[in-house]
Amino acid sequence: MIPRHVAIIMDGNGRWAIRRLLPRTAGHRAGMQRMTELVREIFSRGVEYCTLFALSAENLQRPREELDALYALFSEYFDREAARLKEGDISVRAIGDLSLLPETVSESVRAAEEMTAGGEKKLAVALAYGGRQDLVAACNRAVAKGEEVTPETFASMLSTGGMPEVDLLIRTGKEKRLSNFLLFEAAYAELWFSDKLFPDFTARDLDRALAEYARRERRFGNI
Repeated sequence: MIPRHVAIIMDGNGRWAIRRLLPRTAGHRAGMQRMTELVREIFSRGVEYCTLFALSAENLQRPREELDALYALFSEYFDREAARLKEGDISVRAIGDLSLLPETVSESVRAAEEMTAGGEKKLAVALAYGGRQDLVAACNRAVAKGEEVTPETFASMLSTGGMPEVDLLIRTGKEKRLSNFLLFEAAYAELWFSDKLFPDFTARDLDRALAEYARRERRFGNI
């Protein structure tokens, strides 16, 4: 059984670099490379939707030097990978409050979204994203409409609107928490935690998570 929607909290890039006596920015570059490789692996397994937690709203409090390096990496990723994603029939979108990011990042995102539109496989990259913030924004949209909402219509108002609920949520980096990621969408997700820092998370580790998912019985509250 292959999960339809896999989400990954890509944690541990900075610690990976520090353990190697490298600047944290080197860890972020290593993480970006691993992310690029992992996206191809995920969709090659039959997954239809993938959401990656790349930058939280809370991460925007980090030092300016580190943020500038991250912004440059994000622009580089969307500029460089858009053609490859299109070739792989993967459409990419960014979720989160892009107004908090430099215009250069937003421009790269918009160009990649336009180039890859229509791809059957769906990739979402969470940038300046927070689950609580997204829930509040969705509530405000519902209030503005003045209509009673259902779980289904509310889900459509989230930044992940149009994507199914998360089936499998993977977190690397040893921590065992959601960290404000996809709080509504992951209500019934199977959780899988890895002690490996994200740059060390391999296709074999992905397969372990998928195998564990296949062994679990998902009852959704039923007997």
